[in-house]
Amino acid sequence: MEKILVSACLLGKRVRYDGGAKMLSSEILSQWQAEGRVVLVCPEVDAGLPIPRPPAEIIAGDGGDVLAGSARIVDRSGENLTEAFLQGASLALQLCQRHDIKVAVLTEHSPSCGSTTIYDGSFSGVKRPGAGVTAASLRQHGVRVFSQHEIVEAQRVIQTL
Repeated sequence: MEKILVSACLLGKRVRYDGGAKMLSSEILSQWQAEGRVVLVCPEVDAGLPIPRPPAEIIAGDGGDVLAGSARIVDRSGENLTEAFLQGASLALQLCQRHDIKVAVLTEHSPSCGSTTIYDGSFSGVKRPGAGVTAASLRQHGVRVFSQHEIVEAQRVIQTL
């Protein structure tokens, strides 16, 4: 049975930068949990960042640019957190490889997990198209990445595997 990588905050784990969760109420997710298919991840916490922590955003690009070395991730005070985010992405990829995971459902807008939109780096709440560093890394390695708003699509893909 296929395992699915899921952002821990979507399952109520209080791992977000502000110490909160982003609980996703979904029959599909509940079914995956009951079947023992969910592998939890929080790349930022897994890399050793604290809870709570200042918000962080990608500067001058998106997750693919961070992976390529042409963009960085900083917190609101300007501290460069790029290495921690890269480490978190690497740990998430290792989880996928260890469990032969081909599908991930990650939290939208995050500099780690955003799959279609992220914050623009201005710390003003403005979003722009792009992926976080973990989402970009997983995609580069063949994992299909969906946001929590695309869980039905993720389920469709899983059913074809």
